[in-house]
Amino acid sequence: MLKHAMLVLEADGGSRGNPGPAGAGAVLRSASGEIIREMKQYLGHTTNNVAEYQGLIMGLGAAAEYKPDRLLVRLDSELLVRQLNGIYKVKSLHLKPLYQQALALLQQLGEVEIIHIPRARNNQADALANQAMDEGAQGK
Repeated sequence: MLKHAMLVLEADGGSRGNPGPAGAGAVLRSASGEIIREMKQYLGHTTNNVAEYQGLIMGLGAAAEYKPDRLLVRLDSELLVRQLNGIYKVKSLHLKPLYQQALALLQQLGEVEIIHIPRARNNQADALANQAMDEGAQGK
């Protein structure tokens, strides 16, 4: 597997109904923007915030395989960005294990920056999450 000095991770998750049928998506890019890997997963019936964390965890696991020196994480969920940057505490009991899992993965990586981006700039990860929801609904 080719080592990259810097990678960019865009992750997203969503549920239709909140809670409802949910999916997660993530895109791993090189520093130049080239897509290295795309991932998606149907999550069954869960909440939007759980789906957001699942997309992040899926993407962080993939990023760790490449052992980057630096990782830029771009999320459209202000809640996740603020929780992971220590601005908000994680109060929800069902999110705490996912938060801990994300932190454990982040500690395996080099320098990490987690930033919020508008939903319109996270359209590829969002599309993958929606594909996962569509495929899950069709039983694929």
